[in-house]
Amino acid sequence: MLVKVALYLGIFAAGFILVSLLSLFLVVRPPRIRSTATPAQFALPYEPLTLTAADGTSLAAWLISRGGPTERLAPAILLLHGYPADKGDLLPIARTLADEFDLLLLDLRYFGQSAGRYTTLGAKERLDVRAALDLLAARGYGPIGVFGFSLGGVVGILAAAQDPRIRAIVAYAPYADLTLLGQESYRHLWVLATPLVALMKLWTRWLLGLDADTLAPHRAAGRLRIPVLIVHGQQDDQIPIRHARIYQQALGQNPHAAFYFPERLFHGDLPPDFTQRVRAFFRRHLVPGPLGKSPPAP
Repeated sequence: MLVKVALYLGIFAAGFILVSLLSLFLVVRPPRIRSTATPAQFALPYEPLTLTAADGTSLAAWLISRGGPTERLAPAILLLHGYPADKGDLLPIARTLADEFDLLLLDLRYFGQSAGRYTTLGAKERLDVRAALDLLAARGYGPIGVFGFSLGGVVGILAAAQDPRIRAIVAYAPYADLTLLGQESYRHLWVLATPLVALMKLWTRWLLGLDADTLAPHRAAGRLRIPVLIVHGQQDDQIPIRHARIYQQALGQNPHAAFYFPERLFHGDLPPDFTQRVRAFFRRHLVPGPLGKSPPAP
């Protein structure tokens, strides 16, 4: 009897380990969603670009410019998509900003037309943002703002904590803690959710050399002193509003932090006043003079 029990336990343990490996594989290599839309379909003139991150990863981007001579240090906004979409997913938002700002839409590594064998959920994507900032600086842009949706918001927050060239950020539905998100995503497994997430974190460290515990973007947000706007729907079914509350606490000492938590809003839904709020935020913090104010020092 004991032999049978030990055998069944061994089979269960082996199966559980296999499931954890498969789960990690699906997380870091999800099916790619490649949109067919281009800025031209939104009547936006653009320049397709290829950037190279510091680790050699090739990145695809679109620069949407209002045209004409650009005065030095003109403001620009970097747009970062969510998981597992690509830059084309942000074209409707880009259209609402393009009459006031020049824009750079970037495919994060692995997604869209960019290279990369897998996504690191924010860890190495900071290198992607740095390459984008280098390009904008070389073109004479600054100050630079970031708009990021979901994963893009996380990447923007992590990058802003390290790079002072980012002077304002709007993060829509970013997760605050990867371990918490994992436990919420596998909550249907009940008591097995915690050991499954623990195993996935272990494989992430051993196989990919990444430590999910050191990634925690809410801690990076706590170091920010630049203007930050966190937008999160209270009915978000993919990244619960709890994550936004964690950011709210982390940003409690930032006098430039703002929060907007509309009711009855699911992941990716846009409230009617979303465009006006985002435009006003970037105008206030990126445009010096009568239309805005001088951006705060980082």
